[in-house]
Amino acid sequence: MRIISYNVNGIRAAIKKGFIDWLKTDPADIICLQETKATEADVDMAEIEALGYEHHWFSANKKGYSGVAILSKIKPTSVKKGNGHLESDFEGRVIEMEIGDIKIINAYFPSGTSGDDRQSFKYKWLDEFFIYLEKEKKKHTKLVLCGDYNIAHHEIDIHDPKGNKNTTGFLPEERAWMTKFLESGWIDSFREFHTEPHRYSWWSQRFPSVRLNNKGWRIDYITVTNELKKQLKDAEIFPDVKHSDHCPVFVEIKK
Repeated sequence: MRIISYNVNGIRAAIKKGFIDWLKTDPADIICLQETKATEADVDMAEIEALGYEHHWFSANKKGYSGVAILSKIKPTSVKKGNGHLESDFEGRVIEMEIGDIKIINAYFPSGTSGDDRQSFKYKWLDEFFIYLEKEKKKHTKLVLCGDYNIAHHEIDIHDPKGNKNTTGFLPEERAWMTKFLESGWIDSFREFHTEPHRYSWWSQRFPSVRLNNKGWRIDYITVTNELKKQLKDAEIFPDVKHSDHCPVFVEIKK
């Protein structure tokens, strides 16, 4: 089972930049999208369906904002939209899919970049989501959590740790949450295969040279519960795929 997590920063914009041509290369069996900024009705899905993908959406109530979706070549046994937290569900942040004994959770974690109120919401969301995941682990031992976590965990995951020590996405409290989360029974799949530095999944759009010079952050992850460790086959980041300010991250799991 090949899985990709990809914040497309607007599915319609990504399609204009060649997203469907990339899909034609068969990059994965399951593609978890974040920040779709659209509803299913906004996008002509005929070409994507013709490639063998079925699609499931959970969009924000606010137009052109947030939203998650899953494209899948494998028929799911069930799909669930939302995690029951009203604020999170209003913003279309979580969608889940079960395939056999594996549950895939696709989540778009909040960003705190627009001010103190949103940073407070981010902390609240993280706390609620941690509790939600703990409950899910009791029901499903094999979980895969794809998403834009909006957190760079360690100094190796960001190009300028000293300069960003007071920046949202690399704040001590956020990094501590990430540590707590991983220590509660999750594996950072990319770091199981790659220990090298300078591997990032997001680059600021404010300065065009940032991506060219690889001054990025690794804030997109596919984590799996410990029970899936033996089934991990490969993990990768694809910085040369450029339909967004993020790039796809990948994991392969033996069925």
